[in-house]
Amino acid sequence: MNLDDIKARMPEYARDIRLNLSTVLGGTGTPGLTEAQSLGTALACAVAAKSSELAAVIESLAGEKLDPARRNAARAAAAVMAMNNVYYRFTHFVGDEEYRKLPARLRMNVIGNPGIDKAEFELYSLAVSAINGCEFCIQAHEKVVREAGIGREGVQSAARIAAVITAAAAVLATVPDAPAAQAA
Repeated sequence: MNLDDIKARMPEYARDIRLNLSTVLGGTGTPGLTEAQSLGTALACAVAAKSSELAAVIESLAGEKLDPARRNAARAAAAVMAMNNVYYRFTHFVGDEEYRKLPARLRMNVIGNPGIDKAEFELYSLAVSAINGCEFCIQAHEKVVREAGIGREGVQSAARIAAVITAAAAVLATVPDAPAAQAA
């Protein structure tokens, strides 16, 4: 399956999602990010959105632009943020500062040694945190990414990737495998 197959499965009501998918995965629709950063972010988001179908298409689309280390880091970001976003969202929502002072006691070694550039891993983590709705993590990762030199436009691109990939995963989860009648 490739990107055209995915887009063909999108019904007419999801035309905007289909168009936006082409934009964020097309290489030029993510200003402020390199193509590898965009594709790694998209892969992390597909995993976070629980869409193995989209993840496989993104990996295929990426080809050699996304080396094995970046592929692994994208999947690791989705995994560790699935855990961290729940925990840190809890410490934020509970409204008791004492919880934030307690050690998390959760293993998250991959954050310290992701196997790729730290800022790029933080970018993946930022996008996944947006999907998972963790304000605390979004703010923490955005700060690290910005301090590493990724501008607001790059951060916005990562958020757009997260939004589009999540929407595409939601649509694909509810449509049959047959191509939509009015594909792009």
